[in-house]
Amino acid sequence: MKCFSYLLVLSILFTSCDKIGVNNAGEDGFVTYKILKGQQSASPSQYKYYSSLMEQKFTVRFDSSAIYATVNPTNQLDINKLYGFADDDKQHHVSSARIGWRWYANRLELFGYVYNDSVRTTQLITQVPLKTDIPCTIKVDGNRYIFTANGTQATMNRTAKTSSGKGYRLYPFFGGDEMAPQDITIRIRED
Repeated sequence: MKCFSYLLVLSILFTSCDKIGVNNAGEDGFVTYKILKGQQSASPSQYKYYSSLMEQKFTVRFDSSAIYATVNPTNQLDINKLYGFADDDKQHHVSSARIGWRWYANRLELFGYVYNDSVRTTQLITQVPLKTDIPCTIKVDGNRYIFTANGTQATMNRTAKTSSGKGYRLYPFFGGDEMAPQDITIRIRED
């Protein structure tokens, strides 16, 4: 009986794990990511590994919860992370490409956000409206990343040695050194 109970618990656990995060998309294909007040990481998130990623395409929709004020006014300049991938088969603080976002000067701005050999660089791509579907792309092109957001492009250096993106998916994350001041909802659809 003890063995049966153990097997039953394992089957429930593995069945549940298979379902968590696998298909959280709504009928419109968007997954709703929530960063709760006082937190930084979004949920749901599920480990996904890319072995040869040439392009990551997605559409994002921000609502009014993306309008925020930081406790320390200088932190309003911090760039939050939206979506992207670790690269070169390394940790994301060593090698990665993401699109970042922030609410600054009464507008929502999107950035290229890259780590090359543990050095972070950012570049403004464009500002975008709330409550609108914004198509985004991160393309691996040899020694550069090409970021596109709402039709505007930005190019940033890539020092990864792999010919294509190789690493794990990166999800929405709030801040640098502050936590989310309120619940933030971001909807993303992989295209």
